[in-house]
Amino acid sequence: MDASDRATRRVVLVESSDALPGLLPFQAWDALALADVVYVRDADAHPSAPSLHAAGLDLTVLEPATLDRSDLDLSRPGSPEDRRLAKALLAHCPPDAPAVFLLGPDDHGLAGAVAGMAADADAEIELVFFAPQPAGTEFVRLVEVMGRLRDPDDGCPWDLEQDHRSLVHHLVEETYELVDAIERDDDEDLVEELGDVLLQVVFHAHLAAERRAFAIDDVARGIVDKLVRRHPHVFADGDAETAGDVQERWDQLKDAEKDRDDVFDGVPLAMPALQLVDRLHRRARRHVALSERTPAVRLRAGLEQLEAATAPAADVDRDDVERILGEFVAAMVELADAHGVDLEAAVRRWADGFRARVSGELAERAGEA
Repeated sequence: MDASDRATRRVVLVESSDALPGLLPFQAWDALALADVVYVRDADAHPSAPSLHAAGLDLTVLEPATLDRSDLDLSRPGSPEDRRLAKALLAHCPPDAPAVFLLGPDDHGLAGAVAGMAADADAEIELVFFAPQPAGTEFVRLVEVMGRLRDPDDGCPWDLEQDHRSLVHHLVEETYELVDAIERDDDEDLVEELGDVLLQVVFHAHLAAERRAFAIDDVARGIVDKLVRRHPHVFADGDAETAGDVQERWDQLKDAEKDRDDVFDGVPLAMPALQLVDRLHRRARRHVALSERTPAVRLRAGLEQLEAATAPAADVDRDDVERILGEFVAAMVELADAHGVDLEAAVRRWADGFRARVSGELAERAGEA
C-alpha cells in the first residue's frame, strides 16, 4: 500500500453526549452528513439516534469482528469488546472514504482500541470532539427522568400518585436536611441534599406542566429575570458598593414590583417562629422605630416580669406568661440580629451540643455499668 492510500484511509470518531443527545457541534453534523455509512454500537440504545433519524440520517450497527492470535496483545489499549469493534471498523475503512463511527455512552475505550490497531491497518484517526458542555446540562437529564417517572403508562406508581399538596412535607423535610448538611459543613451530604431539594422543584414544575399551568422553563425564566432586574449594579447602570446597598436596593425594587398595600404582605406565617419574628422585625424597621428601649433592656425587663408572674406565691396566668415569653423571644431575635447572629442557627447549634453532651453522658454511664 503506497503513501497516497494511507493518506486517504481514515477513521472518523464522532463524540456525542447522553446529556445533550441532540446538540452536536457543526463539525459533527458535517462528518455525519458526508458519511456513506454512520456506524454505532447499538442503534436502538444510542441517545442521539432519534435526533439523527429526524434529520434523515440512518445509523448502522457495526458487528464486532473476531480477534485472532495476533490481536490478543494485552499491551494494546481497550477491552476485548472494544478491540473487536475497532477491528471491524478498520475493516470497513475503504481507501477512498472515511469510516465514520458515532461514539455512545459505552464507547469510552473505543478510541484507544482503534488507535492501538490503526498503524497495522495503515489508517489515520480523526476525532471530532463534542463541544464543552455548559453548566447545567445534567439538569436537563433530571427533567427527562422526572418525565419518565410521571409517564402514565410506564411511570412509577408512587410518583404518579403525588400532587402539590402531598409533596409539601417532603419539601419541608428535605429543606431541613439541607440546612443540617450546611451547618455540619459536610460537602458530600450537601450535594445529596441539594439534589433532593432540586428534585422537589422539578417535581412541582412537572405537575404544573401536566395541568398546563406552567413548566420548569417558566420557573427558571422567572428567577433569571428577577435576578437581572434586581441587580442593576451588575446588569445595568445601577450603583451599589456594599452588601447593605444591594439589600436596600433589592427591597426598594421588590416593593415597587409587588405594589403591596401592607408592609407585611408576602411574609408567610408558616415560617419557623424565630425566622418569622426576624422577618417581621426587618420589614417593620424599614418604616417605624420598634422600641425606644434596646433589646438588652427589654430582655432584663422580661426576666423580671417572668420571675414575678411565675413566683411560687403568684397566681400564675398562663396567657400572661405566654405573652411575656413571646415578647422575651422577640427581644432575643432583635438582639441577635443587631449583632449579626442568626438566632435560629444559634439555637440549633446549642441543641446539637446539648444532644452530644447528654448522649455522651448516657454512653459513659452505660460503660460504667
